[in-house]
Amino acid sequence: MSNLWDLSHIQPRQDVVVPGDTIPAIFWNAVARRGDTVWMREKELGLWQAWTWKETGAAVREVAMGLASLGLQPGEVVSILANTVVEWVLADLGSLSAGAVCSGIYPTDAPEQVHYLCADSRTKVLFVENDEQLDKALEVRGGLPELQWIVVFDMEGLRDLNDPQVLSLEALRERGAAFDRSHPGLFEQRVSSRGPQDLAILIYTSGTTGKPKGAMHSHAGLVYTVRGYNTLIAQDETDQRMCFLPLCHVAERLGGEYFAMYTGSVLNFVENPDTVPENVREIAPTVFTAVPRVWEKFYSAVMIALKDAGGLQQATYAWAIGVGRQVAELVLDRRPVPGLLKAKFTVARWLALDNVRKLIGIHRARFLVTGAAPISPDLIRWYLSLGVPMLEVWGQTENCGAATGMPADRIRPGSIGPACSFNEVKLDPATKELLIRGPNVFMGYLNLPEKTRETLDADGWLHTGDVGEVDDEGFFRITDRMKDIIITAGGKNITPSEIENELKFSPYITDAVVIGDKRAYLTVLIMIDQDNVERYAQERDVPFSNYASLTRAREVLDLIQSEIDRVNAKFARVEQVKAFRLLETQLTAEDEELTPTMKLKRNLVQKKYAALIESMYRGA
Repeated sequence: MSNLWDLSHIQPRQDVVVPGDTIPAIFWNAVARRGDTVWMREKELGLWQAWTWKETGAAVREVAMGLASLGLQPGEVVSILANTVVEWVLADLGSLSAGAVCSGIYPTDAPEQVHYLCADSRTKVLFVENDEQLDKALEVRGGLPELQWIVVFDMEGLRDLNDPQVLSLEALRERGAAFDRSHPGLFEQRVSSRGPQDLAILIYTSGTTGKPKGAMHSHAGLVYTVRGYNTLIAQDETDQRMCFLPLCHVAERLGGEYFAMYTGSVLNFVENPDTVPENVREIAPTVFTAVPRVWEKFYSAVMIALKDAGGLQQATYAWAIGVGRQVAELVLDRRPVPGLLKAKFTVARWLALDNVRKLIGIHRARFLVTGAAPISPDLIRWYLSLGVPMLEVWGQTENCGAATGMPADRIRPGSIGPACSFNEVKLDPATKELLIRGPNVFMGYLNLPEKTRETLDADGWLHTGDVGEVDDEGFFRITDRMKDIIITAGGKNITPSEIENELKFSPYITDAVVIGDKRAYLTVLIMIDQDNVERYAQERDVPFSNYASLTRAREVLDLIQSEIDRVNAKFARVEQVKAFRLLETQLTAEDEELTPTMKLKRNLVQKKYAALIESMYRGA
C-alpha cells in the first residue's frame, strides 16, 4: 500500500458483479463471463497450476452429472471430508449444480464425529480427500445406512482398493461425462431444480457448547451475503486471495470460495496447513483474510526473528516502527499526516518495514481482514504501523459470517465496527446481548427446532450470545460471551477475553483461559507456543527432553510470569492474574479441548483440568 494516510483506494464499491439468484446460477454466469481467465491456482510438484473458469466449469459439470448417475436426487445431502484443496470446490459446486445440499466436515474430526455429522445430515454421498480420511469413513459406514457412495479425491495408496461403495473422483467425472452425453438437457434441469428459498448448504458449528449444530443456509441467504460483502470489503478480478482456512467453516466458504466466485478474485490454494508461512510469501495476496491465531503467529515470527538480528537491524526496526506508529495514530485519529512525517515513513518503509511485510507475505496487501475470534487492539495497531490496514469483522456461522465491519477510513482498534449495510444489529436493552436481523440470517438448525427457537426469535432477531456496547456513532464493541463473563467472589464483573487477548499478543503464548468465576482472584491456564519457547530455551541452554519437560522448566515459568506481569500492568488490581499453570500437552485440532478453528473450549478445559485449577486456589 503506497499511501497509508489516504485510504480511498480500498473503499467499497456498490456494483453487482455477476447476476443469479442461486449459487449455481452465479457460478455458471461467472463461467460464461470469464471463460479463459484464471480462477484457481494450486501447487503440484513444486509448480503452480492454474484452473481457468472454463476448466473449472467443465470439471464441476462432470461432478454434478456423476452424482446424478449415482442416483443422487435434488435436495439430498452430500458431505465433504477434506482439507482446503481445489477438489473441495469442485465437489461443492458440483453437488449444488446437481441440486443437492452440501455439508462440510473438518478434516481433523475423529471417526465418531464423522459418523455423527453424516447421520445427522442424512448424507447420501461422502467425498473424502485421501486414504486417511477414507479410513474414518469406512470405520463408521456400518452405522450409516443412508450413505450410498464414498468418492475419493486422491487415490495414492488406494490403487488396489476394491470396494463396491468407493470410487475415485476421476472415475466419478468419467461417469458424469458419459451420463451427460446420454441424458441431454438433464444438467440444465438439475442446475435450475433448486430455487432461492431452498436449502443450499449446512455449516456445522464448531461445538464449543456441546454437539455441533447444522446451521441451514438458503441459496437466497448466500447470494445476498456475497453481494453484501462487496459493499464492505470490495474485490475484483485483479485481486489475489489465499485459500487456506477450512472450507467447512463459514469464513472460507463464504468469504473465500463464494465471494471469489462472485467477484472473480483468484483463489490460491496452499500446499497443506503446515506450508502457510511459505505459501503466503509466494502468493503475496492483495486481500488477506485470516483468524487472529494466524496474525498472532506472523507477529511472533517477526519478534523472534528480530531477537536473532544484529544490533543495527534491531535499532533500524525500532526507529522505523516508531515512525509507523506515529503515522498510524494520526490515521486512527483521522488527522492529517504532516509532509515531514510522510517522508520519514517512506524512509522507514525502505529501511525496514517493507522487509517485515515481505517476511510475512503482506507486501502487496491492500488491506487485511480479521474475524472469527477477538483480536488484540495492539496487534491491529502494529499491522497499521507497517502500513497495512487491518479491518475487523464480526458475525457468526448463523448469519453467514459478517454482521459488522470496520470501515477502512474509520478504523477503531477494540471495536468491531458498525452494522454492515446489509443487516441490522442492535443490543438487547436488558441483557446487552448483540442481536442480528437480515436476509443473511440462517433458516435454523437442522433437526433442532427447540434450539432454533432459542436462537432465532419471533421477530427474526438472531441471538448471538455475545455481550457488547455501542457508541453514539454506531460502532459496536464486544465485551464477552454471555456465558463467559466472570463474576468474582467480591461481585466484580470481569470480561476474560480482554485479558486473554493481551496474553495471546505474547509470542510465547498460543492460547489462554482465564478462571475466576465465584473465586477470590483470577488465575489462568496457558498453552505455550512450542516453537518460540523451544527456541528461547535452546538459546539459554535450558535442558528439556519433550514438550512436558519444557513447560516445567523454571526458566520457562519465569518467562511466562514476565509476560503475565506485562499484561497485569494494563489492568486494575481486581482484574490482574494472580497465578497460572501451563498445559503440559501440546494440543492440536484433533484434541477435544480445541475446536477445529483452534479455539480452546472454555467449559471443557475447566472440567478436564479442574485439579490443576484447584491447585492455584489452595490456601486462598
